Amino acid sequence: MRLFLPLLSRGVVCRAWLRPFSTATQRTAGEDCSSEDPPDGLGPSLAERALKLKAVKLEKEVQDLTVRYQRAVADGENIRRRTQRCVEDAKIFGIQSFCKDLVEVADILEKTTECISEETEPGDQKLTLEKIFRGLALLEAKLKSVFAKHGLEKMTPIGDKYDPHEHELICHVPAGVGVQPGTVALVRQDGYKLHGRTIRLAQVEVAVESQRRL
Repeated sequence: MRLFLPLLSRGVVCRAWLRPFSTATQRTAGEDCSSEDPPDGLGPSLAERALKLKAVKLEKEVQDLTVRYQRAVADGENIRRRTQRCVEDAKIFGIQSFCKDLVEVADILEKTTECISEETEPGDQKLTLEKIFRGLALLEAKLKSVFAKHGLEKMTPIGDKYDPHEHELICHVPAGVGVQPGTVALVRQDGYKLHGRTIRLAQVEVAVESQRRL
């Protein structure tokens, strides 16, 4: 006790104990300060750098999508123009094959006319009529062939039930023997169908009972 008290009175022990405690306290305070308030010279944080990188990536994606959209619009416009040209060409040249076949019909008609005009004996009507008949028969056969090739069909509605979608009623006639009322008795003008669609109505007379005759 005697030796210890002088030491305490001199402050040796006090200085030895207080120095480590004071240094640790200062170091801890410095670490807490640096973790809460970083110096300005350390730059942006990791979160800010990540956001900047993400923004750059999104901006690039927007640019790529914009370029793709512009290309798609341009391709669509080109397709529309090509389709429009095809439609216009189809309107103009769609009947090209039909017209080509009709030219052959015109050739037959022209040759028949020339053959009749070259008749050396105008008084021989029988020979002239025979040539006309042969030419017309050949012309009719060619026309039927052309019509069949292109799906054009002449309707033969005699005896069929009257149909306003295919027939144009001209008048009523009394029903005769073997003719049912409400059916087509006579065709004034032939009707035609193109691939099953009526393109010209047939002008017909429809049979009715005698007391209902108009």
